[in-house]
Amino acid sequence: MFFLARYCKLLEENSFRGRTADFLYMLLFGATFLTGTVLIGGMIPYLSESFAKIIFLSNSLTLMMVYVWSKQNPFIHMSFLGLFTFTAAYLPWVLLGFSVFVGASAWVDLLGMIAGHAYYFLEDVYPRMTGRRPLKTPSFIKALFADEAVVVARPANVRFAPPPAEEVHQD
Repeated sequence: MFFLARYCKLLEENSFRGRTADFLYMLLFGATFLTGTVLIGGMIPYLSESFAKIIFLSNSLTLMMVYVWSKQNPFIHMSFLGLFTFTAAYLPWVLLGFSVFVGASAWVDLLGMIAGHAYYFLEDVYPRMTGRRPLKTPSFIKALFADEAVVVARPANVRFAPPPAEEVHQD
């Protein structure tokens, strides 16, 4: 729950500021991708036993958000349990290692990382390479949210530029 609250909040406040529809579309993409992967993986003979043990995909969706956040903020320094420090780019791998260390299945975390990588590639990397954006948020999802610009409050009587020439008083 900590990772869900923290990284979901960081993504929503930073990368998706003013783009609520895009944030919802990322979550829908992740949920659809993970569900489809588990359903298809359950039909593959040698993988079906591993996928049959996955009951809840919430941990995978959480790790997907952690993965996307870590790719967008790769140089932030982090500490894991106060034992060692690393940059945010390695956070999903550290969490995967910890899950394996405590005896949890690596499949859940790996699915989240795969879903996060698919989203990051299709949303950030591929458009820069080709100029096309395959994960453009559909208009019916954008219609659900207001198109208001983000308002940033600032204290009154604070100027960030010199006043216009007509406001300069010369007594």
